[in-house]
Amino acid sequence: MPKEKQLRPKSPPSSDTFPTLNEITREIESEGFVHVNDAGWDWEDYRQFFRLFYKAEDRAQATICLNEQHDLSFYYLRISSRSRTGIIWTTWNYPLSYGLKLTPQFRINRQRPDQSFWQLYQSHRAFLRKNNVQIDAIDPLDDERIEKEMERDLREQIAHNIDKGVLKQTPEGDVKYSWRGMIYLWCQFLLDLVRL
Repeated sequence: MPKEKQLRPKSPPSSDTFPTLNEITREIESEGFVHVNDAGWDWEDYRQFFRLFYKAEDRAQATICLNEQHDLSFYYLRISSRSRTGIIWTTWNYPLSYGLKLTPQFRINRQRPDQSFWQLYQSHRAFLRKNNVQIDAIDPLDDERIEKEMERDLREQIAHNIDKGVLKQTPEGDVKYSWRGMIYLWCQFLLDLVRL
């Protein structure tokens, strides 16, 4: 994968590829989130699509994320609140064990993949309350900054995984899993099997 992931404006996938995109979009908008942009990136046979939303009242960012590789595709929903201290409070329903190590600033509230956006949003609000995160401690974002922060998160995550030995840089300047990373990925796969 490329070491630098730059988000670009991206057209939504077809209804054959992602038949519930419009329905999920309406559900998110019914909670007061505003559709900001569609973005993503493609690399060889791997594609990511992000539909970005923001709710200024709560200073919360919501994202519909679609990952496609070969014939496999899945989506998940993510809600994030970025504190002024750099902590990123995130609620998501990522359906698998995550294949990379998250950077230390992420605090994850993982929920089941079958939960509706409303359930995720309620869980996210409870997550913030439980950790005494007040609205004035959350950094407000604008449309442009949402994408810039996502790009920065991706860059920092790749750098963190190189530092931890999960990824290594190729002579071409891309990154790939190291042997240690392949073992880590295999262990994450086994965790998924245990959860079934």
